[in-house]
Amino acid sequence: MQSIHAKLKLTNLFNRQVVEMSALVDTGATFMCVTEEIALQLGFDITEVGRQMVTLADGHQIKVPKIAPIEIAFENRTYVTEAVVLGNEPLLGVIPLEAMDLIIDPRQQALIVNPQHPNYPVALAK
Repeated sequence: MQSIHAKLKLTNLFNRQVVEMSALVDTGATFMCVTEEIALQLGFDITEVGRQMVTLADGHQIKVPKIAPIEIAFENRTYVTEAVVLGNEPLLGVIPLEAMDLIIDPRQQALIVNPQHPNYPVALAK
């Protein structure tokens, strides 16, 4: 399967600055990951934010800046969360995917709204 990218809109909920971008849909990532450039465009000073310990794909652990609160928007779905500042490409991880009830459609090779719940997200509670 080829890489799947999704067009997202991120909003800094403190200052309402918005960035529209394409993010790699990464089911191996936990959080939303943004580049330092995107964090700065959203108005965050990454020297003044909290930090999060993350494990990279190669097993190394590093502490990275964490920005919040941000709103992620995709089609008719939004989710308020935090993001880690890491790497050279934005990644959409599994927590926001699950929270917004989004799925990867292998036929279309695209991220889509769950067709079983087209009007609003449904999350598992058990």
